[in-house]
Amino acid sequence: MTRVRDHEALSRLVGQSPSFRHALEKLPYIARSNATAVITGETGTGKELVARAVHYLGSRAPHPFVPLNCGALPDTLLENELFGHERGAFTDARERRAGLLSQAEHGTLFLDEIDSLSPRAQVALLRVLQGGTYRAVGSDHEQPVDVRFVAATNASLTDLVSAGRFRSDLYYRLCVLTIALPPLREREDDILPLAAHFLAKHHRDATPASLSADAERALLAYPWPGNVRELENVIQRSVAMTASHVIRAVDLDLSPAASHPAAAETVPPRAAATGDGAHLRPFKEAKRAVVDAFERTYLVQILRAHRGNVSHAAQSARKERRDFGRLLKKHQLDPRQF
Repeated sequence: MTRVRDHEALSRLVGQSPSFRHALEKLPYIARSNATAVITGETGTGKELVARAVHYLGSRAPHPFVPLNCGALPDTLLENELFGHERGAFTDARERRAGLLSQAEHGTLFLDEIDSLSPRAQVALLRVLQGGTYRAVGSDHEQPVDVRFVAATNASLTDLVSAGRFRSDLYYRLCVLTIALPPLREREDDILPLAAHFLAKHHRDATPASLSADAERALLAYPWPGNVRELENVIQRSVAMTASHVIRAVDLDLSPAASHPAAAETVPPRAAATGDGAHLRPFKEAKRAVVDAFERTYLVQILRAHRGNVSHAAQSARKERRDFGRLLKKHQLDPRQF
């Protein structure tokens, strides 16, 4: 399993442009270290993929990689989420629950959007980094922690420190090792190889689609404000909504509405300039493809949010656990991978 994940972590880091390769030169050294690391870059540049590569290329690969979006962690749940709680610690604590630190034992805890941590959360994290121990809610004793911390941010932590919004002592604890990922607009040589990678990933039958010459020119001319994530969304949508195996520039729908990465996931493609709709797949087939793409994206996101806990994910999705399980089987998703 480790070898498979190791290969997957590397295979997803597609690109040969000088700026990208320069950013990844440090990767083997950072992977061999147990020091804390921070990955910086704009939204959609692939920070979590790099964090996973750091984990699976290192000695902690046989152990869990546990992601946490700090921006989705309210203060009221912070200590419970990170440290867990003992039975009876509060009104609804009917049984003992392990926190993320316990779940990531001997492995890696990935702290995404580290810049969004509140002052209280920063203090709690700093205590763990300084002392190497934590205390579960309702517990009267400290527990040692053997976890590597890898953080990511799309903001300048130095600017936040200067503005008094991020603790300087936490900054220095975290930023022992750093990787700065370039935006896609600085990786022009990688745009077409990445597009080919996503065409192969999202193909709907045995033969992946290809790009016409005008589609390639359109991809190269676009500024990609949403970076690699937006590029994948554009390719995935084009594959789902185009009947032909050759994707043209008009099929990419690189319109102003699609220039925002969030919009790129939901805005439907425009009709072809010819007006006859001949390039579109039949309505039911196209609708089914879009629904399938939405389902898979949603399932991946909710499994990540609940760290592969199917019962919690199903409850959050307001689906019966059996129905939720059928969806996972339909999309060949293994909760253990999350």
